[in-house]
Amino acid sequence: MIFLYRICSIAALGGLLFGYDYVVIGGAKPFYEAYFGIHDQPWLQGWVMSIALVGCLGGALISGSLADRFGRKKLLILAAVLFTITAVGTAMADSLTAFCLYRIVGGCGIGMASALSPMYIAEVSPREYRGRFVSLNQLTIVIGILLAQIVNFTIAREVPLDFGPTEIAASWNGLMGWRWMFGAGTVPAALFLILAFFIPESPRWLVKNGNPEAARSILARIRDDDYAQRELEEIQQTIDADTQGKVRFSELLERKMIPVLALGVFLAVFQQWCGINVIFNYAEEVFTAAGYHISGMMFNIVITGISNLVFTFVAIMTVDRWGRRPLMLIGAGGLALIYGILGYGYYVHLTGLAMLALVLSATACFAMTLGPMVWVIIAEIFPNRIRGAAVSVAVAYLWIACTILNFTFPLLNAACGAHGTFWIYGTICVLSFAAIFRYLPETKGKSLEEIESGFFQ
Repeated sequence: MIFLYRICSIAALGGLLFGYDYVVIGGAKPFYEAYFGIHDQPWLQGWVMSIALVGCLGGALISGSLADRFGRKKLLILAAVLFTITAVGTAMADSLTAFCLYRIVGGCGIGMASALSPMYIAEVSPREYRGRFVSLNQLTIVIGILLAQIVNFTIAREVPLDFGPTEIAASWNGLMGWRWMFGAGTVPAALFLILAFFIPESPRWLVKNGNPEAARSILARIRDDDYAQRELEEIQQTIDADTQGKVRFSELLERKMIPVLALGVFLAVFQQWCGINVIFNYAEEVFTAAGYHISGMMFNIVITGISNLVFTFVAIMTVDRWGRRPLMLIGAGGLALIYGILGYGYYVHLTGLAMLALVLSATACFAMTLGPMVWVIIAEIFPNRIRGAAVSVAVAYLWIACTILNFTFPLLNAACGAHGTFWIYGTICVLSFAAIFRYLPETKGKSLEEIESGFFQ
C-alpha cells in the first residue's frame, strides 16, 4: 500500500496544479484587471477569465490519443513542463496578449492533467480501493485551490475602501502582487516535474501495448504475485491481439459505445454547469453582492477553500462505502436546494454571515459529492483499449462547459442579477438529478474489466 499511495500521490500532483492554476486567477482578478485596464469591460473580463479554458480543451483532446500511443507517464511529465512554463510566464507578462498566451499554455497542462491523473490512478488501483484513490486526485485539486487562495490572501496587501481601479493599478497589489500569486505556482510545478519521472507506467497500458511481463511486475508491487496474475488475466481478456498498440477513434462512434460516452459527457458537463466554479473564479462578484469588500472577499475565499478541503475527506471516506450513484444524487439535490435559498438571499439583499454560510454549504455539498464522483466515474466506465481517447473526449466537453460557464457568468449576472443566475444553476441541478436517477448505474466494488463487461456485454 505504501508503493500504491506513493505513485497515486505523485500522479495526483497534476490535480494540485490543476486546482492552483485554475483558481489563482480569481484572487488576482481585481489587480490584473486594474493593471491591464479592463475593469469596466465585462466581455473582455469574461474572455480573459475563460482563455485558459481554450488551452484546457486542447490539452484534454490531445491527451487521449497521445496517452494511448505513448503512455500515461510521458504525458504527465509533459503536463508538468507546461505548468512550469505558465507559472513563470504569467508572472512576467507585461501585456495582456502575453498574459493570455501563457494562460493558454497553463490551460493545456490543466486539460492534460485533468484527464490523465484520475485515469492513471484508476488503472493502478485495486477495485475495492479505487474510488478512494481516484478521489485523491480531487483532494489534491482542492488542496491546490486552497493553496492558491492562501497564497493570494497572504500576498495581497490591504486595499483602502476608497481605492478605485486607478489607485489599485498603481498600488503594490496592482503592480507586483498579482505577479507573485501566479509565480508561486512554480514551486509545486517543479516538484511535480521531478517526481513524475519516478512513477511506473500504467500496467493496463503496458498490456495493451504488448508488454505483459512489465505489467505483471508493477501489479505484483501493488499487492502480490497472485493479485498480479488475476489482474493480468482479466486485462488480457478485454484486449485481443488485433487491438494491441492501436488507437481506434472510430470505436467511439460504435452503437454500443455511444450511450456510455454520452453518459460520461453528460456528467462532465453537469459538474461544471452546476455552477460551483463561479464561486471560486468570480469571488469578487459573488461576495461583493453579499456585502463584502476586497479584503473581506479574500478572507472569505480562504474559508470556502477550507470547507472544500474538509468535505473532500468526507467523499474519500464514503465513496467506496456508499457508492457513486447515491453521492451524485445527494449532490444534485442538495445544490438545487441551496441555490434556491441563496438566490432568495440575493433577491432580498441579504448580506453578511448568512450569505457566507450559504456559499460554504454549496461548496461543502459539491466537495463531498459531484466534485470527486464525476472524476471517479469518468475514469471507470470506458473500455481498456480506448480509455484514453474516451476520457479525453469527456474531459474536453467538461472544459467546453467550463468555458461557457465562465464566459456567461458576467453576462448572466448583469442581465438576471445574482439571484436569477443562481436560480438558473439550481434548475440545471434539478434536471440533472432526474437524469442521474434514471441513467447512472453503480460501479462500486467492480473491477474495470467487470464494469466494461457490464456495459458492453
